[in-house]
Amino acid sequence: MTAPAHPHDWIAQFLEAQAAEMGAATNTLLAYGRDLKDFAEWLDRQGSGFAQADRDAVERYLIHCDAQGLARSTRARRLSAIRQLFHFTFDEGWRGDNPAIQISGPGRDKRLPGTLAVDEVDRLLEAARHTGRAPADRLRNSCLMELLYATGMRVSELVALPVSTTRGDPRMLLIRGKGGRERMVPLSPPARAALADWLTARDETEADREAKGHAPSRFLFPSRSSAGHLTRHRFYLLIKELAVAGGVDPSKVSPHKLRHAFATHLLANGADLRSIQTLLGHADLATTEIYTHVLDARLAELVLEHHPLARDSDGDGS
Repeated sequence: MTAPAHPHDWIAQFLEAQAAEMGAATNTLLAYGRDLKDFAEWLDRQGSGFAQADRDAVERYLIHCDAQGLARSTRARRLSAIRQLFHFTFDEGWRGDNPAIQISGPGRDKRLPGTLAVDEVDRLLEAARHTGRAPADRLRNSCLMELLYATGMRVSELVALPVSTTRGDPRMLLIRGKGGRERMVPLSPPARAALADWLTARDETEADREAKGHAPSRFLFPSRSSAGHLTRHRFYLLIKELAVAGGVDPSKVSPHKLRHAFATHLLANGADLRSIQTLLGHADLATTEIYTHVLDARLAELVLEHHPLARDSDGDGS
């Protein structure tokens, strides 16, 4: 098959295949698109393109990314996108090789995920109940936070929840995660109560909108955004507002930190890794295992803080 003439067409057809055959999530496709566009522009400045790029060109591009100060995780993702693009073009017959297949990635930073203490989460949940211009805003904010902490959902999964999955006072929610994989997550009593309260307020607002000729929303958290639901960016700003209102350091708080808190607090209370893997929607148990290190670090901190043998002697022999 003849390869497209323009690099944008290479990227577009690759992304279409990823969406259709691999069920790649929208955010993944956007990231791949940005990474490959940057690579294409770099190649163009070198007088080259996807058809001509060899292993040396890919390695020089990664050195260029490193020189820009990009994080290891970003460089690893860019190499992954390039490798998959060339795998696709080899299968399509556009190229006879994959020049990136034998290149070792930079790896990922092995930083432990930050988490929040139980009392900090409690303060965030309490702040959500009282933060918002109108009663409906406060009910929505409380529902968002209760669902996030009760289920460990990714923020992209939370904001795009279909309202149909939440009807009938469910004990479990069906979540569609990365790659279209589905999983069931249980709801705690506080999350169910917050959900029921928000549904009542949401449905009243939606009924008023429909009476004015607007189409009904299929999302649990409707908004006027182009996506039709609350955006990840808006929720990120909201959770920072709640941190300030709850007296929690905003730099410690993000939607993903609530996901980490969900997993870490479950593990600390005796849940097994396999169960946590299922609840988080991790494809690989190795991804979940990092939470054991978070817990180990916290336990070590508690020992150093509270064990009498870890304290400096005060000189009186006690």
